[in-house]
Amino acid sequence: MRRGGYVAGAPPDAPCEMERVELVHRQLNAFHVFCNVSAATIWGYPRWLPSGDVHIIQRYRASGHAAADIVRHRVPLGKADVAMCDGLPVTSQARTVVDCALAMHPLEALVIADAALRLGLHLADIWECLNERGRVRGVRRAQVTLALADGGADSPWETWLRYLVIRAGLPRPVTQFRVDTRLGARFIDIAWPEYGVLVEFDGKVKYRDGAFGNRYDADEARFQEKRRADAIQEACGRTPLRITAWDRPGEIIRRILALFPATPTYHPNPHLPAPPPFPKR
Repeated sequence: MRRGGYVAGAPPDAPCEMERVELVHRQLNAFHVFCNVSAATIWGYPRWLPSGDVHIIQRYRASGHAAADIVRHRVPLGKADVAMCDGLPVTSQARTVVDCALAMHPLEALVIADAALRLGLHLADIWECLNERGRVRGVRRAQVTLALADGGADSPWETWLRYLVIRAGLPRPVTQFRVDTRLGARFIDIAWPEYGVLVEFDGKVKYRDGAFGNRYDADEARFQEKRRADAIQEACGRTPLRITAWDRPGEIIRRILALFPATPTYHPNPHLPAPPPFPKR
């Protein structure tokens, strides 16, 4: 996995960030706290793009022979900024989100912020942590990112979809919009209820046998998805527009705009750069 660090078994098909973090922890004798994307990995937050580096906060300067796969940060830490998770010293959840928002592309940081909120972290705690950092580099970018954070995103791709429409200047959508149907309550990924526009991200993985366990049946999933779509159509007179990872951002915006009864006035958000390349899918 890294110089002097091994795990048993065949070479992994994808980066094993948690294994790499654990190896670094075993190999480092000096004080260290995992931070940034490595802390996000420890807390179980999904990522938009994987990273081969391990981020730590240390109190000393690295030597010229320091490992190239470790990114060292020398920044102040308060007592409330440090926690333990699975036996690993790590920045607190709020500090982790703030560090990522200060340093990462807004979409990458938003994926982490959305996940943190979905798993129970309070947005007010994140803002408090950011305000305590003061006038540090990246604070404006972090403010923009946190203003968009929403725990209603169930996956990085749902965050990506919401980021696209907000970047295009469309009104901020409602996440997990509830529709009461004959099958019970069903929730739409993003919606503009005042315009009657419903949009969902449709991932390929749920249509593969065994995708969520050995007994997972893709044909049954397709059947249930059809029942769900029919029930939503009956309840509100329309079915959600389905977006996939293969759709181009510009085409996505055009398709969504076509659903509005009257094109809303919108202007692209100058503070949100284009999304980074898609992760492997």
